[in-house]
Formats: sequence, C-alpha cells, structure tokens
Amino acid sequence: MNRIDAHHHVWDPLARPHAWLEPEEMAPVRRTFTLDDLAGHAAAAGVTRTVLVQVLPDLDETREFLALAAASELVAGVVGWIDLTAPDAADTLAALPAGLVGVRHGVQSEPDPAWLTRPDVRRGLAAVAAAGLAYDLLTLPHQLPAAVETVAALPELTFVLDHLSKPPIASGELEPWRARVRELAAHPNVCCKLSGMVTEADWASWRVADLRPYAEVVLEAFGPERVMFGSDWPVCLLAAEYEQVAAAADELCAGLSEHERAEVFAGTARRAYRLGG
Repeated sequence: MNRIDAHHHVWDPLARPHAWLEPEEMAPVRRTFTLDDLAGHAAAAGVTRTVLVQVLPDLDETREFLALAAASELVAGVVGWIDLTAPDAADTLAALPAGLVGVRHGVQSEPDPAWLTRPDVRRGLAAVAAAGLAYDLLTLPHQLPAAVETVAALPELTFVLDHLSKPPIASGELEPWRARVRELAAHPNVCCKLSGMVTEADWASWRVADLRPYAEVVLEAFGPERVMFGSDWPVCLLAAEYEQVAAAADELCAGLSEHERAEVFAGTARRAYRLGG
C-alpha cells in the first residue's frame, strides 16, 4: 500500500523565532528538521506522499513551504497559514502559488474558546471554502463546542480535526472529549487525523493500549473513510520515533478491513485535500 502521511512539519529555529520550542521539555526537538531528514523514515514506513503542515502564524513560512513542495516529489500538498480575520483573506489565498491544499490556525492558543465563531473568522473560513481548500482544526477539547457550531454553519467547507483535538490520554480520561468528538463527527464535512496521540500520552511509558480507547472513539464516530493517518513528525520525537508512530497506527487499525485501512492510510487524505492520484 502506498501511504500518505497527512501531517508533518519542518522547521529551522535559526531562520525565525519559534517561541513554542523554548520550554525545557521541548529541547529534544529544538533544532532544524528538513524534508531530507524525513525522507528515509517515511520510506521505511511505506509512505510515498505527505502533507506539510504550518508551524507558525507566518505567511512567509507558508510561501517557503509551498516552494519546498514544488521542489519535492514527497510533498503532495501544504496546509499553510493566512490571517483568517483579515478583510483581504480571499485575495491572499488567490495570490499564493500552487500546492496549497488547506489552511490552519493555532486555535488551541487562542484565549477565547469561541474564537471560531467570530464573524471575522467565519468570513475567512468562507474564503477558504470558496478557494476549494480544507481547513485544519487545531483545537483543545474545551474548544470543541465552538468547532461543532462552526462546522454546522459552513457545510460547504471540509474541516480536518488535527490530533483528535488533543484528548487527555496521559490521564486516561474520556469525557467530555468523547461526547464532543462524537457531536463533531455527526457532521459529514469533518474528517479526523489519527495523529498526535503519543505526545498526549506519557512520553516515557506510553503503550498502544493507552492510545486504543481514543482511536476507537474516532474510528467509530467518523468511520475509516473520514479518518487519516498523520505522523506529526518531528513533534512525535518527544515520545516516539517515526517508525514507532507508524507501527502504532498499524496496530490500532489492525481490525479494519483491507479497504478500510486503505482509507485511513491514503484515501481519506486524498479526498479531503484533493491530492489526486
């Protein structure tokens, strides 16, 4: 099976500030990561195409990522950043080079839990939909009610939930995350990435069994045809190597049919991001 890794990053802290890397616990990944660093690990896991996802709220980073994608056979598309609240968001999207397949903003860092419901944000999201792009939801569990309201208000926009909305895997709690994710999944214009779980678990001692209850909720709520694999490399390196993340996803999906696994590891990402091929 030719696989798509629907969520990874690259970064260079020497090129521009990455304040989120400054805490001591982030020291293991406080260095430059390139596509060349990724390529061998991806190939070992059977990944032939990837989606490169924004790191910073920086339009220059988005342009750089699009240039990387244009020069790479590995990167099938870029989820970039624009200022959704800007009146000219539609013009900004139209001016970007080919290769953009989605937009993301770090909603998880917004102090207002209802940020997604703001009129200026909704206007920007409508521009994303009009441009034929997807929107990645980077939320925490307490922000899911606003996400539910937003996906209901914009049925023409494909939303992709990143990292299961970061449930509290380390503590083993399921509620209220489970109920909120199920409510979100009731809307057919939402997909979910099977990604980011190892860094929500105990970094030093996680096991696949710790991840399974959360993966099962997502697979049941969305169905495999709306779930996609993502490594979240190199963030995942805080808790696991790329190959370990890929192996965990394989184990979590072992009970699915061959067709269903093909959806999780390629088909869903291809449709949601209109990757073609």
